[in-house]
Amino acid sequence: MRFIIEAWRKKSPWLIFFVPVSYIYRILILINRKVSSVKKRPERFKVPVIVIGNITVGGAGKTPLTISIATELAALGYKPGIVSRGYGGHPPHYPFCVDSNKNSSVVGDEPLLIAQRTQLPVVIDPNRHAAVEFILNEFDVDIILSDDGMQHYNMYRDIEICVLDGNETISNGHCFPAGPLREPLKRLNEVDFIVLNGSKSTVALKNLSVLSFEMKMIPKSFVNLSTNEVRPFGGAPFNIGNRIQAVTAIANPNRFFEIIECLPYPLNKIDYPDHYEFTASDFDPEKIEMHQPVVMTEKDAVKCKSFATNNFWMLTTNIELDDSFVDLLVSKIDSCKQDIART
Repeated sequence: MRFIIEAWRKKSPWLIFFVPVSYIYRILILINRKVSSVKKRPERFKVPVIVIGNITVGGAGKTPLTISIATELAALGYKPGIVSRGYGGHPPHYPFCVDSNKNSSVVGDEPLLIAQRTQLPVVIDPNRHAAVEFILNEFDVDIILSDDGMQHYNMYRDIEICVLDGNETISNGHCFPAGPLREPLKRLNEVDFIVLNGSKSTVALKNLSVLSFEMKMIPKSFVNLSTNEVRPFGGAPFNIGNRIQAVTAIANPNRFFEIIECLPYPLNKIDYPDHYEFTASDFDPEKIEMHQPVVMTEKDAVKCKSFATNNFWMLTTNIELDDSFVDLLVSKIDSCKQDIART
């Protein structure tokens, strides 16, 4: 998959052979949307539903943004509940409530991270409509956030937030498999907000009337997975002479590697497929130098904490959002609540 992603980014000429398949894919997407879309609010959905997703294959920063929005709303007095597909998890049944102490192999790495970071109700189910119904029945919530799900049209939504990689934007502009788009680019005209993760490039946003905002992921600190020791990101958090082993299993590993490269240490880059389920054997001495620091993202760390030794560290980050984005989102949420109250 990494090979094809690089080809999209480089706009490799041979991708033209996939263009006919891309048009078939677009037709299938349009048919699915027409057949599956729920236009009318289900009677049991008495709270606003917000989808935080994207229109590209791979990671754009949906989960960090979901965590940040949920935390902001909770601080403002709202009672958010979060639903997710639970990709990579194998729970005993669906819908399934995510316990922050669960194993990622049961609930999936992203839902587990959301539950740990927010301490809010998180429910997983490939059928997100069922997840929403469950969370409304079981928890006292007044707003629902869906981590991903823009293409899950049988789930009603009031607000759509599309996350784009601000550095990569939409690559070559083609739908899968000739390009990274899950839906045609014109789909962006229908969302409520666009959030650009990283540099605020407008290359992909020409001729769009939707408001766009910048999101920055700011490195905060290193936390030891075994001892919970916290060290600041800046300066030289590890001993001089150390070599950092940056291990990750996220869709865009280069974003993580670029952050670590800012530190004054040699760097070994080790990447696995997105959502890879780590085991202790992946860190055997013949693969990893156990006397050197192993650094990973928070999403990766939730899968390694059970077998981590004292050279395992996770990089924590803070999300910076435009204040105007939060204000406008809250205004739209309150407007939705008023509309629901009138019905």
